Amino acid sequence: MKSHPAGATTSPPPVGVPGRQMEELGADEALQLLGTAELGRIVFTRHALPAVRPVNHVLDAGDIIVRVQDGSTLAALLATRQEAGVVVAYEADDIDPGEHLGWSVVATGYATAVTDPDEIERYVRLLEPWAPGSASGAIRIRPDLVTGFRLREGGP
Repeated sequence: MKSHPAGATTSPPPVGVPGRQMEELGADEALQLLGTAELGRIVFTRHALPAVRPVNHVLDAGDIIVRVQDGSTLAALLATRQEAGVVVAYEADDIDPGEHLGWSVVATGYATAVTDPDEIERYVRLLEPWAPGSASGAIRIRPDLVTGFRLREGGP
């Protein structure tokens, strides 16, 4: 970056890959794509530091639902039981490692514990655990900000 006398900075022009183009996604399309993914990553705070865990999810009426297993790091989110919730981010993507084409979505919002027993039971059935153990509940993420991009063929 070059610095200008007034304190403004300029970035070098973006470097494109011939035959590929990055396009921003609208929130609705980004959330729809997130719903097609089987795997995502939840970003939360643990001991005042950012933590990331891979999890599976289900999209339910625009909310992201993540199952929580007993004794897991995510169980600490349920323990807070804050009415307003805890700020988290959720990221999912589908990018072909060979072609470098696909999409990535990040949803940021408040996570709260799912407390209705019928809902918990339904989510336990929908979300298969990755490791043995009993489910202690589920987390509902209500996205306030959804952003994403698609890498596709085309461009300059």
